[in-house]
Amino acid sequence: MNQRATQLADRIKVIVAEMLERRVKDPRLGFVTVTEARLTGDLREATVFYTVYGSPEEQTGSAAALESAKGLVRSEVGKQLGLRHTPSLAFVPDAVPETAQHIEDLLRAARASDEAVAAQAATAAYAGEADPYKAPREDSEDEDEESDSR
Repeated sequence: MNQRATQLADRIKVIVAEMLERRVKDPRLGFVTVTEARLTGDLREATVFYTVYGSPEEQTGSAAALESAKGLVRSEVGKQLGLRHTPSLAFVPDAVPETAQHIEDLLRAARASDEAVAAQAATAAYAGEADPYKAPREDSEDEDEESDSR
């Protein structure tokens, strides 16, 4: 993505967040956090990623509120950016919190598995000899004496 699109996407993120905080008065809109905005290279379409904390019903209500406020938010984005063509907006729920929770669960399971292996290793004994490898035969003094007397 080019630098101009990146800068405009950052600006769109700020504008949308401010609009949701100050101007959109929909009671269905819960605690919404705008996490990222991405703009296509031709500056025609903007995707706004957001997270909503709460129950699945609250998340669904917030998604409906965002869809209904899309026109108001888009017109404000157009006014503040001053572009010839105002990009269309698409609101997409961000999967970062769910992904982070999944990773935390996996790490927790791995720690528990490591602790179980460490506990088994502490009380484990060798199945055979402690050193299963054959050591090279050491010459004894008796053999040295016999070879000298010959």
